[in-house]
Amino acid sequence: MEPAHDELRARLQTDRPHSARVWNYLLGGKDNYPVDIEAGEAILATFPEFASVARQQRRFLARAVRFLAGEAGIRQFLDIGTGLPTADNTHELAQRIAPESRIVYVDNDPLVLVHARALLTSSPEGACAYVDADVRDPDRILAEASKTLDLDRPVGLTMLGILGQISDEDRPAELMSALLDGLPAGSWLALSDGTNTNEALNRAVEVYNRQSANTYHLRSPQEIASFFSGLDVVEPGVVPTVEWRPDPGRPDQDAPHVSIAGVAAKR
Repeated sequence: MEPAHDELRARLQTDRPHSARVWNYLLGGKDNYPVDIEAGEAILATFPEFASVARQQRRFLARAVRFLAGEAGIRQFLDIGTGLPTADNTHELAQRIAPESRIVYVDNDPLVLVHARALLTSSPEGACAYVDADVRDPDRILAEASKTLDLDRPVGLTMLGILGQISDEDRPAELMSALLDGLPAGSWLALSDGTNTNEALNRAVEVYNRQSANTYHLRSPQEIASFFSGLDVVEPGVVPTVEWRPDPGRPDQDAPHVSIAGVAAKR
């Protein structure tokens, strides 16, 4: 058991901040280490609104999954870059609408997977599975997901803040295409990612990237919108994340518009 324990310890890299743990800290969670808190505080010192941005992303996930499970009738979900469990995870949102929904969570942070297996429990009618894989390996993701999901039937693919983890050298558009190519017509993509339109955020990300185990890459709104190429984007289109079908009575305008989002169907 000792080698496995040593391997897990090495992968956790508790001496360097990791995005899922920093995000957890910004959302008010406790599943993080001192280095993650330090990185989160450095971000907030440069861009104090970042915690609100983190909350915006979670609210978009909730709205998008409710749309997919409700209006679009999706019963299978592939959530890549899951992050540490918090309130209203993908399977909880989907299974409230359709208890038979099946969800596969994908992340390459071992702490995420340990917590996911412990805390993300499916309804009896549905299923949850957890894949230890990197978004740069779409073939592995699809092969592992196919053990739980029927990839001949439509799937809702959710990718929040994930393509920003991919440098241009790793060709994020090609990775996106490979994932979508493995899903049938009638599948959907829900995507949100950070833009390079705010100087304070740009500086905060530079600070984060200098110390983090995994760097983040802000892109222009046009570059992010291009990830939806060839898909049928539903109204209101690819827009600032807070403007994608905001909940009635909750405009969600409590932070700068520094990310964009959209939901689109594969035909």
